Amino acid sequence: MSTVVSPGDRLRHSSEVVAGRGTYVRSSDGAVCASLAGRAVVSAAAAGSVDPRPVAEVLRGRSSAALPQPGSVVLARVRNVTPRLATVEVVCVDGCATEQPFSGVVRQQDVRATEVDKVILYDCFRPGDVLRCVVLSLGDSRSYYLSTAQNQLGVVHARSAASGEVMVPLSWKEMQCPVTRATEPRKVARVETQQAVVS
Repeated sequence: MSTVVSPGDRLRHSSEVVAGRGTYVRSSDGAVCASLAGRAVVSAAAAGSVDPRPVAEVLRGRSSAALPQPGSVVLARVRNVTPRLATVEVVCVDGCATEQPFSGVVRQQDVRATEVDKVILYDCFRPGDVLRCVVLSLGDSRSYYLSTAQNQLGVVHARSAASGEVMVPLSWKEMQCPVTRATEPRKVARVETQQAVVS
């Protein structure tokens, strides 16, 4: 059985499985998490392996037909942030990894649903962050207009500026480095219940 996962999604605990391709062990709690978007699978240990635990992996699908459409839920990596918009690369569409990234933008007015005029982009996203967004429309110059103005949308994976460690969400607007305990502002996607996503 396989499940579509996003970067940072918890798969199992490291006491239960070995972290394989496309995964890492989160230092704060020992959870095995996805490091990329794709299909999470757990397979039996190789014959003759010293470690009897099964191996958790995330495999990237190949689908040239994965094209963003209005309403599609996408994963996108932030390339640049300005006061008016964040430019991103769409790397996953409706659970299917793309062979080539698509360009997209999240405009200031599309970051959240309330107090739009008070949005400070750099307090919401940073270059390198991975966002879960919904496609609004095809914008100018072949860049898709994307939105994070729903609770389940926003940053799903970010690294600390201080240590480079993957941060954990504290609230809808703040993430914390597990090493330094320093906090950084983000527009965080709603955290799902902490349970294994792979059976």
